[in-house]
Amino acid sequence: REVEILMFLSAIVMMKNRRSITVEQHVGNIFMFSKVANVILFFRLDVRMGLLYLTLCIVFLMTCKPPLYMGPEYIKYFSDKTIDEELERDKRVTWIVEFFANWSSECQSFAPIFADLSLKYNCSGLHFGKVDVGRYTDVSTRYKVSTSPLTKQLPTLILFQGGAEIMRRPQIDKKGRAVSWTFSEENVIREFNLNELYQKAKKQAKPRGDDAPEEAPEPGAAAETKKDK
Repeated sequence: REVEILMFLSAIVMMKNRRSITVEQHVGNIFMFSKVANVILFFRLDVRMGLLYLTLCIVFLMTCKPPLYMGPEYIKYFSDKTIDEELERDKRVTWIVEFFANWSSECQSFAPIFADLSLKYNCSGLHFGKVDVGRYTDVSTRYKVSTSPLTKQLPTLILFQGGAEIMRRPQIDKKGRAVSWTFSEENVIREFNLNELYQKAKKQAKPRGDDAPEEAPEPGAAAETKKDK
């Protein structure tokens, strides 16, 4: 029975790791499901040991928060009061906005990827933004981004042009469920046509003033940046 439990959880880990895009996600899945296997095995051995181990796991999850990305980026952070105002301020500007929650491991894994994209593609007519829907729940309601612990909509990327939503990933099907999508740099560039958007945005829009995010260099070029909070 113990071997069957371990084999079953190993299969789950392999299935989960198919969607993982970073080493941290792979390792995190292994540790998470190893804890699940240990809980089951401890309960089979002794209920008291199982309860003790489960309590220790819960305490660990509550006290040891995963580190947040603190690297360079050209990203503007919105609140529930500023997001609509900023999107409507200059309709010549195209925005790519990430709806995220700090407690979501998928959002934490995607943070450095989104930051790197902002360094490469930010310009006067193409800006990158983020809003914490875990904190601003009314924003999640307005933009129909689920914040359920079991949701597959975190993170959500939405492309805004002229203040209106043009497309989002992951997509939502007719039943209201999120279609599985891998948040890799290559997928974002391809699905959102970032190279084409970047070239068009540089020609169409001009800098709006000191409050706008700084313009990034050509895609692929190195840049020295400071975080825009």
